[in-house]
Amino acid sequence: MTAIQHRKPFTALLVGGILATSLTACGGDDGGKASDTAAGAATTAAATAPAAAPMADPAADRAPAGQPFGTACAAVPKDGAGSFAGMAADPVATAASHNPLLSTLVAAVTKAGLVDTLNSAKDITVFAPTDDAFAKLPKKDLDAVLADKDKLTRILTYHVVPQRLSPTTLTGAHKTLETHEVTATGSTPDFTVNGSAKVLCGNVQTANATVYIVDTVLMPAS
Repeated sequence: MTAIQHRKPFTALLVGGILATSLTACGGDDGGKASDTAAGAATTAAATAPAAAPMADPAADRAPAGQPFGTACAAVPKDGAGSFAGMAADPVATAASHNPLLSTLVAAVTKAGLVDTLNSAKDITVFAPTDDAFAKLPKKDLDAVLADKDKLTRILTYHVVPQRLSPTTLTGAHKTLETHEVTATGSTPDFTVNGSAKVLCGNVQTANATVYIVDTVLMPAS
């Protein structure tokens, strides 16, 4: 009985080992084929899957569409601080000081003490009258305005809208910093502001503003 009892466990272990070895060998063949099949499927899927869409750039959504437009844009220098690229790097009052069309406006902004206000503002639109626009005003009226800081400030802030307006959003009524509205009509490249001021060069970008150069000084309601 003792010999038989010792032999049975040994026999069971031997049979178990043979079965385990056989199963492992069989399983290895099937497993290898399955792995090869899975790898091939993964490779095929990767090759046929559409490329992932690039992540959206939030800055691209904020960037104004299009380029400057209008007949007066030809008078803007091609390079340097007064060029479109140069103006885009500076805040609006500084950028305007380099534009040969806007020397009277810059002098008025300086006299009113609005340089820092405009330069530090965020995302604004400026309707910028040219030197010729100011020249349309009778000299005595212009001198009177320049001598009256409060009135001058009202007129200048009436040319500023506290948001960026692209050509596609320009048409319509917009509240100004002065509080009264300006109204733009038309479409690119022909816009009119308040029924009489023509946009001569529009969608000019500065570091903090979109500028529309106009041929008439805008006057707020009394």
